Amino acid sequence: MDTHVEELIDRIKKDGVAVAESSASEKIAQAQREADKIILDAKEEAEKILMQAKEETARLEKASEDAIKQAGRNLLLQFKDSITKELSALIKQEVSDSYSKDLLATLVPEVVKEWVKNSSAEDISVLLNEKSLKEVESNLKAALKNEISAGLTLKVDNSVSNGFRIGVKDGAAFYDYSAEAVADLFSSYLNPRVAALMKEAAK
Repeated sequence: MDTHVEELIDRIKKDGVAVAESSASEKIAQAQREADKIILDAKEEAEKILMQAKEETARLEKASEDAIKQAGRNLLLQFKDSITKELSALIKQEVSDSYSKDLLATLVPEVVKEWVKNSSAEDISVLLNEKSLKEVESNLKAALKNEISAGLTLKVDNSVSNGFRIGVKDGAAFYDYSAEAVADLFSSYLNPRVAALMKEAAK
């Protein structure tokens, strides 16, 4: 074979190998770049999923803590309301029981006499329930003889379960000494005290 031809063949082979090697290197580099991008994207996606998981975990933890706190507050409020209700019922019962016949016979005249110092007796009515009035009527008439002769009236009002009310005859104003009113007065003091005690206990 001619030397020139051999050189030509050798050159063609070399050039072909070089081109093939160059093409292979480019494909390998391209594949590496694509692999690197896939790995980078996967890492970014994994970090994103991990961040979302952390945020969701934090949200659930806070929601759980808030729910526990709210449940605790609700429990304390229910307990406070239950205590207040029980104490209010006890106060009403004790106040009602304290309005004995003897106490009414003493207390009503004292209150009436203080009232008439600033008012005309003819405008005043004393209201008691029917049972209480029957029990103390004679005592009140004796103790309030002057006031009754000046126009004071004793009346039945069965809306007063126990105790009494004193007011002007047209109902424009009255003092309420009924068991309910006195118990409510005590309870209005009791409720803030119970709330304060519960707040102190919750610390």
